[in-house]
Amino acid sequence: MHERPRPLVTVEALGRKCPIPIIMLAARLHEVPIGAVIAVTADDPAASADIPAWCRMKMHEFVVEQPLARGSAFHIRRMY
Repeated sequence: MHERPRPLVTVEALGRKCPIPIIMLAARLHEVPIGAVIAVTADDPAASADIPAWCRMKMHEFVVEQPLARGSAFHIRRMY
């Protein structure tokens, strides 16, 4: 089993309602190089569906949803 790359940047969006975590992600995506992983922490239940859907729409790779003590960390690979 190969290890997942660690996110270079984490966008803290706990306590924010969708679509705010996605807006925050989009605003900071340029902070990681193409091919690198950025994470978003969110506890809005809608994020579990909304973040992967945003990735599909924008052609970025949704890597994993990692459960946290509060909410989840969503890892996204920047594709362009």
